Amino acid sequence: MLNSMTALEFSNHIQLAAGSLKPVAMNLTRNADDAKDLVQETLLKALSNREKFNAGTNLKAWLYTIMRNTFINNYNKITKRSSHIDSTEYLQYLNTDDSFVTVNKGTAAFVMSDIKAAIAKLNEEHRRPFLMYYIGYKYLEIAEKLNIPIGTVKNRIHIARKELKAMLQVYGD
Repeated sequence: MLNSMTALEFSNHIQLAAGSLKPVAMNLTRNADDAKDLVQETLLKALSNREKFNAGTNLKAWLYTIMRNTFINNYNKITKRSSHIDSTEYLQYLNTDDSFVTVNKGTAAFVMSDIKAAIAKLNEEHRRPFLMYYIGYKYLEIAEKLNIPIGTVKNRIHIARKELKAMLQVYGD
């Protein structure tokens, strides 16, 4: 019975079961670093709540439940935060893309001018997530900062790309 085990014995059982947590954490987070953090947080909670484990029950199932609840709680915290973001600060990053190379610097200036003008024409609700994504924010970070669901973030970025492609089709293939 695990309840009659010492802390060291319980810890050893937790360590043996820990290996099976990584794939589940990866499936939940879809990010290696976040998965490692989730596993660590799960193990810490399990070890600090040893007295709550019921003897005769499945230790792995108990750990999976802790992990799932931890993931859900963390996700809810992230999606409920809100902050104000001034989208004008993201425009400074538009000229930092070195992948656009031309022989004539004047042409590049015209192209960048057209791109900035097209972005400025986007609806604010599409422009802000697009610019945040462009400078390197992840979808979940954008959702957190703008206090909107992650699916909405993806949709708005998709719409912004589609509108920009239509506005800038003169530069297309």
